[in-house]
Parts: sequence; structure tokens; C-alpha cells
Amino acid sequence: MSLRRIGVLPGIVAIGFVIAARMLGSLQSLELAAYDTFMRLRPNEPIDERILIVGINEEDIQKLKKYPVPDGEIAKLLRTLQSYQPAAVGLDIYRDIPVEPGHKELASVFKEMKNLVGVEKILHDIVNPPLNLPQDQVGFVDAPVDRSGTQRRTLLAAPNHKNEWRLSLSLKLADIYLKTKGIELKEEETPSKEYIMKFNSTKIPSLLPNSGSYISEDNGGYQTLINFRSNHKPFRIVSLGDINNRKVNHSWIHNKIVLIGITTSSVKDYIFSNTIKNQDNSLIYGIEIHAHVTSQLISAVLNKRPFINYWNEIWEYIWIITWGCLSITLGRKLRSPLILIFYVFITIITFIIACYLLIFKGLWVPFVPPFLILTVNGFATVLAAIDRNEASLRVQIQERQLVINTVEKTFNIIHNGPLQTIARMLRQAEDNQEISTDIFLSELGKLNQELRSVYRLVKQESFMGGNRFYLNQQKEVDLKKSLHEVLNEVYIDVFDRDFPYFAAIKFNVVSFKPLDEKNLTLELRHSICRFLEEALCNVGKYAINATKVEIICDCKQGKNIIRVTDNGLGLDGVTNSSHQGFGTQQAMTLAKQLGGKFERVANSPKGTICQLTWSSKKIWLWKW
Repeated sequence: MSLRRIGVLPGIVAIGFVIAARMLGSLQSLELAAYDTFMRLRPNEPIDERILIVGINEEDIQKLKKYPVPDGEIAKLLRTLQSYQPAAVGLDIYRDIPVEPGHKELASVFKEMKNLVGVEKILHDIVNPPLNLPQDQVGFVDAPVDRSGTQRRTLLAAPNHKNEWRLSLSLKLADIYLKTKGIELKEEETPSKEYIMKFNSTKIPSLLPNSGSYISEDNGGYQTLINFRSNHKPFRIVSLGDINNRKVNHSWIHNKIVLIGITTSSVKDYIFSNTIKNQDNSLIYGIEIHAHVTSQLISAVLNKRPFINYWNEIWEYIWIITWGCLSITLGRKLRSPLILIFYVFITIITFIIACYLLIFKGLWVPFVPPFLILTVNGFATVLAAIDRNEASLRVQIQERQLVINTVEKTFNIIHNGPLQTIARMLRQAEDNQEISTDIFLSELGKLNQELRSVYRLVKQESFMGGNRFYLNQQKEVDLKKSLHEVLNEVYIDVFDRDFPYFAAIKFNVVSFKPLDEKNLTLELRHSICRFLEEALCNVGKYAINATKVEIICDCKQGKNIIRVTDNGLGLDGVTNSSHQGFGTQQAMTLAKQLGGKFERVANSPKGTICQLTWSSKKIWLWKW
């Protein structure tokens, strides 16, 4: 199908193909990569001063000279923190078994601290909650990980192996903190049987299997996307040594949330997430993930910071189809390639900015499918516009060439008819020949008839499909015949004309043999006939004292040759320069079209040679 015929159907096919690829999950990795990029490009947010991370780093472990960290050291840390009166403390260190020394002391601290939340693991590789810590002070730390090995989601609530509904560490800490503000967590079921969790009127969006750009993703429990805080250092992080040595500002802990965890790469409590701004190749410690989720929950409730929301699946496909239809409309409404390129570019840029602004406001919309459709359809419509313009230009060139051809044909008819009669009359006048009135009137009558026949001959040549070559108003030649036969008819007709120097010619050597007519169009055959006609007419007009003419039409050694030779006065003796005029220009143009050569040279001992040679193998090269 021609590109200029591209319309609605190919655009719809592109939309359908992309939607099918999305439904099959083929675009999920690209969509998630785009999501990560947009999240990292968000402007920096201030540090969340409501959260402090106590990271037990490699230096702390080296000073303790023991790992896991003993219960006594954890008890000491908790008592120190409690002295600052924090709102909540999260201990992201497993304590399902005692780690001596100091287990009794830790058990005592567990019983005393009502704002403490310990951790357990309820799904795979189950880890029991800390000993001596009440169940309502335990949150799980299981984390859903995407197939690429990165974490973009968090699990807030899920049933354990006993089918007991459990809450995550982050949700527990947010709940304790928000209760100090008079805000409580509510869990309820809507009339549509949808289970929701919310703090007062702030609903936490639940991730479904096909939410956002996920396709059939595991959505067990109550999951939501993590709206990571956009900053290279989103939270204050202090070490165990800083707390023990009381190098921490009191205001960093008082009425704040404190999270305790491991922050050393030697203990593999970390994961990768391309969604965060991080200077450590997207590596993020588990305790930092919990801090991001906790910050997200309390910021949504207290500061109206948005969660990452997503449309219903049907609206996502309407979004994709809308952008696809826009790309089709551009292709059908705009015809100029440059204007179309500009609008396609502006549309794509507008789309990218729209996706970025929406995700900045907390709405994740499909990016890759519309982008692919806009790019593919935009590229196709630009190519179609270019093809349309080229087609229009070709038509204009053809129309102009038709005009030029018509002008040339008109001039050829006038040149070989009326102009010859006028030239003959002028020559007689220049030679002071007395012309009788009857002869003069006869010549004028002939001139009148030739001029009147010009229109008819031009019309015949223009509307007969180029199959005819008109020698005069009574004589026409079928160009579909063998070329050497057509040229022979041209020779016979021209020598019947009344040219002044034909009368003295006594010998005609004529040889018309078959030519290699491969790749010769009707237009080229027409021009070759006109060349021979012009060459023979020049003999009759300018070959003074010529007594012999040789006409050769042959194919030798892969070359076609048309040669007209006379023994007249020759080039040096010709005072009229018309032989270098229009006819010569036409012959040179014809030679170029044929990929051949035109020559007009002196004959020895006298006379002129007019010759056209070409190889049929070269014609297509010139045309290309």
C-alpha cells in the first residue's frame, strides 16, 4: 500500500497491537522503568524530621565485637531512647530467640515500653515475634518484591500461617504516632465488598493485580505503592555509638518515631530500588524502606501528601486509545511534513510532561503504550505526508514536463514545416531571384496551410498516447513498429520535401538495420525519429553542392548507431549557424537521456557527419 494511503486503519492497528502487548505483560518492564525515572526526577522534598533512624553500622558491630547484637546492648539502647520520650520506637531486629548476655534485661524493657513495636516474618521463612513482647506490639516486615528484584510496593496487612490478620511494622508505627494526634486506623468493608484501610477520611489505596502498569501481579494482603520521599537524605540517620554517647539532639527524638535497624552491607538486610534518589546504586537498607512507608502514611494524613494512585483498568485503556486517536487525527488533518513533525514533537513532549505532572501529583498513568503509539503513528504519518508531498511534486513536474514537451513538439512541427517554407522564400529573396506571382502565392498558400495544421498535429501527438509520430498533416508513423522501419519511413518522407540542396544529390547510400530497442520508451523513440528528421532536413538546407548522402542505422558491438553523412560544403563553409541552434540542443539532450553521445564533425575530404550512438544498457542508469 502506498504511504500516502495511510489513514485510520494502520493507526488503529498500531493501537490494537500495543494494547495487546500490554495485556500480555510485554511492556511491564518498560513501564516500571519509566515509572522509576519519573519518580527520581521529582524535585527534592525536605527531610522528614518526625522520623529518626538509628542505624547499627559496621563500626558499631566492630566495637561490640559480636553479632548478632546482644540483648543487653539493645536493652541499653531502648532505655536511652525512651529517656528522650519518643512517640514510637520500631525495632527492626529479630529477637525470636535470646542473644546473651542481657536477655532478662531486654525482656524487662519489652514489658515496660508500650510505644515499642518489634518485628516478625509471617510469609516465607517464618520468623516468630520477639519473646516477652505483646502481640499487639509486633508488626511484620515481609516485603513484596517485583520480578526484577526491586521493591516498589509495600505490604501493610496480611494473614499469617494461622490465618490471623497481622499489620506491618510501618503501619503499626504510623498508627501509634497518629493516635497521639487523635487519629486512629480504621478497617472496613464497603458496600461493594471492597476492604479498605484508612486514617479518618484518608484512604490508603489498595494495589490490585492490574493496577498501574502491573499485569497479573501478586497482590496478596493489603498492598500499596511506596511514594518514596524524594531526597538523597530523606531522614536523619545516627549510629548506635551516637545514641550511647548522647551525641543526638533531644528534639530529634522527643515525640518522634525512632526506627532501629542494621545499616551495614556485611549483614544482608538491604534491597535494590530504582525508584529512589540514592547515591549508592539504588541500594536501600530495610530499615530505610520502613521509614519511607511510615513517613508516607503520616504525611498523607497530616500533610495531604498524596499516595500513588491509579485508575481503574478501563480508564487506563481509554487514556491509551485517546492519545492514539490524537496521533491519527494529526496525520489526517495536517498535510505539511514540517508542520506535522512540529505538532508530533509538541504532542509527545506535552504527553511526557503530562505524565510527569500527574505522577508528581500522585497519579500513575500508562506511559509506554501511548508513547509507542504516538511515536510509531507520528513517524508513519510524517512519512505519509512526505510521500504525499513528493507525489504532488511529481504531478507538478509531470504537468510541467507535459507543457515543455508540448512546446517542443509545437516548435518541431513549426520548425520542420512553416519555418522551412519561410526560409526558402527568404533565401530566394536574398539571392535576388525573381519569383513569379503565381509561385509566390503558391508558397504563401502552402505556408498558410502548414500554419493552420500546427494545432491539429500538436493535438494529435498530445492525445494519441504518444504512439504516433507525425511527419506532416497527411503522414504519420506508428512508433510501435520496429524502430529501423520507422526511421526508414522518416527518411523517405523527408527526401520527398522541397529542400534546395536535395536536387543536386545523385547518390543515396541507405542502410536501415534492426537496432537494440531494449529500454526505449515511446518518448525516446519519438525523439530519435525527430533527430533523424532534423539531420536530414539540415542536409537539404545547408549541404551546398552535395552530391551524395549516406544514411546508416545499425547496431554494432552492443552500440546503436544512427549516422547521416554528406559531401557538401561542410562545417567550415556554412555561414548560417542555425545548425548549432535548437536542433543541436535537442540532439544533445537526447544523447544524455540515452546515455550515449551526439557528434557533428567535418567529413573528409568535405562535408558533414551527424551521428548519434548509445548503448541500451545505460539508459536505466541515467533515468535513475
